Amino acid sequence: MGPSEESREYLAHLYPAIEPYATGHFAVDERHRLYWETSGNPQGVPVVFLHGGPGSGCAANHRRFFDPAHYRIVLLDQRGAGRSTPHAELQDNSTQNLVGDLEQLRQHLGVEKWLVFGGSWGSTLGLAYAAEHPERCLGLVLRGVFLGRASEIEWFMRGMRHFFPEAWEDFAAFIPPGERGDLLRAYYRRLTSPNATLRREAALAWSQYEARCCTLLPNTEAHGHGEDEALALSLGRTEAHYFVNRLFLEEGELLGRVGRIRHLPGIIVQGRYDVVCPPVAAYELKAAWPEAELTMVPDAGHAAWEPGTTRALVMAMEKMKTRV
Repeated sequence: MGPSEESREYLAHLYPAIEPYATGHFAVDERHRLYWETSGNPQGVPVVFLHGGPGSGCAANHRRFFDPAHYRIVLLDQRGAGRSTPHAELQDNSTQNLVGDLEQLRQHLGVEKWLVFGGSWGSTLGLAYAAEHPERCLGLVLRGVFLGRASEIEWFMRGMRHFFPEAWEDFAAFIPPGERGDLLRAYYRRLTSPNATLRREAALAWSQYEARCCTLLPNTEAHGHGEDEALALSLGRTEAHYFVNRLFLEEGELLGRVGRIRHLPGIIVQGRYDVVCPPVAAYELKAAWPEAELTMVPDAGHAAWEPGTTRALVMAMEKMKTRV
């Protein structure tokens, strides 16, 4: 799907479209095979892009945040997402598995250290990876910070209705009234049902809810992504799986481990009116990591493709040229 007229402005802030110079799949265990690609400068500073969701996968425009003359750009589809197989697979799919996968990929590509760039769930995974392997990180650029706490999950499931009541009403209406006291469990049962039609319908309801809440201004392109059935299935199933398991993290774990990465350069980009991942998390991360730079984009919600956020992310990678 191409960008709509209303969303085309963000493209002006990106680098020109490029194709990868290498792609592949590699097995991280007996079940999962991950898609990866590299583009840009093969001898450049390595940067790994961590997509959101979990479960959303990478797209061609994700390469365009980075100066291809300076950076060796690594994209991967995490377990169950995008071109990785099996699609929407939940078994052996946890934060710890994904952290291990990043290390396997780093070694597979012969990278000694890399920059970590992640938004939304990608910020969660980036923080978890960096805390576990700080010696392998050159720095972090994080967007739309999500710290994986119970309050943030509850906000997603119910709190967003305070700003997007129509979207939440449609989201809740998919579940029978008697089960709406625990929407997460109700959706999880349907997203993991043996009934393929029920799984598909639940995934579409979930992903459309998220898409409708992602941007400051209505955006038909974002809404259209919520109707992509393959993306919806991997996104809805994987997000519900991670939410039910509290992101496979102890409460407050990511903030508690920030001391392990404070020596690394960090830039945080946050939409001021981000309803999906409210700015308080980015603010708290900055308080725990005072050496990091925090940019509050004044005219943006959650999506990376809002012009102010896209511009700030490209600028962040420009700044990293002199900091690593």
